[in-house]
Amino acid sequence: MATAKSIDTLEYKLFPSPRNVHRIVFEHQVFVPYPYALIVMDEFYFKGRYSLFSACRMSDGKMGQVATFELEADVAIFNAKFVPD
Repeated sequence: MATAKSIDTLEYKLFPSPRNVHRIVFEHQVFVPYPYALIVMDEFYFKGRYSLFSACRMSDGKMGQVATFELEADVAIFNAKFVPD
């Protein structure tokens, strides 16, 4: 049973991944509309800290995932390497 609580922001309702080392919503964020895609963040070799959340986008109710990053450069790495299943 999941014990993690949701985090509400203006844009999203977030549910932390149990694999997160850092349970922080960082400034730089990417929403991907693939709620069931397996995203193994360790395999991207980011330079800074990061976290992953299951997400519901508040503006339209779309389900997906939000990857958040401490460094803006890691957003480019994620966008270049992420390929949905």
